[in-house]
Amino acid sequence: MKASPEAQLRLLELADLDAELGRLEHRRRGLPEHAELDRLEQRDAQLRDAIASLEAEQGDLRRAQTKAEADVEQVRTRIDRDRQRLDTGQVSSPRDLENLQSEVASLTRRQSDLEEVVLDIMERQETADGRRQAAAAERLTIAGDRDTVTARRDAALAEIAEQAGKAADRRASVASQEPADLLALYERMREQHGGVGAAALRRGRCEGCHLSLNTVDLNNIRAADPDEVLRCEECRRILVRTPESGL
Repeated sequence: MKASPEAQLRLLELADLDAELGRLEHRRRGLPEHAELDRLEQRDAQLRDAIASLEAEQGDLRRAQTKAEADVEQVRTRIDRDRQRLDTGQVSSPRDLENLQSEVASLTRRQSDLEEVVLDIMERQETADGRRQAAAAERLTIAGDRDTVTARRDAALAEIAEQAGKAADRRASVASQEPADLLALYERMREQHGGVGAAALRRGRCEGCHLSLNTVDLNNIRAADPDEVLRCEECRRILVRTPESGL
């Protein structure tokens, strides 16, 4: 393939622009704000699940408290009824009197136990509510952090997009000056070699694979016409001669 030395040198400018675009894309994908936002989203999801679980637990505790308070009230009513029978002398038989007094004592113990249950449920409710409020407060903090990080990320993305747009415009301008067959070869090499389609020959070394050429290859390059499009024998990239080639 033939191409003017000027067209071949422009490939190096094209390669530099492609490298710049690659660096910008790598920077865009690797912005620390992406990872920070992911972490905040994960934590927020954990807190949402925790709040839902605590709300369900509080619902169960409220129902348990209602039942326990109803049980206390039922026992208290029976105690009041039995004490009224004792106080008004409705029971005259010593045996019945003893049984009724025993029942009042048993019901009093039962009432005390049930009241302990109510207190325990209330304490558990208070603990669950405190945890729910703490989780809700943390979610508010996360929402603020997320807004801050999002704004920072968007600013960085806008800056990268601006730089990439300028580089893309320069690339289009340079590419438009290249012969179609040379540009097609460059694009094929770029696809095959991780985005680097052309490399300079500097001081007898290919800047693409960073290997020094042997004497035979260098002599062949010296003998080649200036418009001959050369390829590195090692990596097969387009090899561009420069004033620093050491020929």
